Amino acid sequence: MSETRPATLRETIVSRYEHVRARLARLLGRDLAEDVLQETWLRLEQGETAGAIRQPESYIFRVALNLATDRRRAERRLATRAEVLATIGRADPPDLAREMEARLEVEALKKAMAELSPRRRAILIAARVDGLSHDTIASRLGISRTMVQKELRRAVQHCAARLGQSPDDQKSSEDR
Repeated sequence: MSETRPATLRETIVSRYEHVRARLARLLGRDLAEDVLQETWLRLEQGETAGAIRQPESYIFRVALNLATDRRRAERRLATRAEVLATIGRADPPDLAREMEARLEVEALKKAMAELSPRRRAILIAARVDGLSHDTIASRLGISRTMVQKELRRAVQHCAARLGQSPDDQKSSEDR
């Protein structure tokens, strides 16, 4: 048996369109049937056939059903409009008062850090921002670990006082 050409399959779609569309519509609904039949045409236009086909109409029908199945699977993976709206509704609205308070706190911290000596500021940034150990900071600055701990404690106390907090509210500098 010779290989079926894509042109033969497209001719079958044209000649048997109403019949194939009606069969698909009974299973899939009219809109989906028309959509997958058009998609089938495009697929056949690309010349994707697998060898000899004995019953072109049945082959077209099967391709259309497979495309419909693929489409339904893809749609199931997508969130519905209601699901998206429900998820958005669950999100906490932005708290502008909290955001403004946080911005003011950051500005106050910047001012407090600017008041520190360069070495104290460097130790505070290395320990709290960069996450370096006290030993590493001591080695880099050429001072003892104890001096790093003292300078860090004083820097934290200074910043806490400027922010109106007690030093106990801050992370302990002895944890490294």
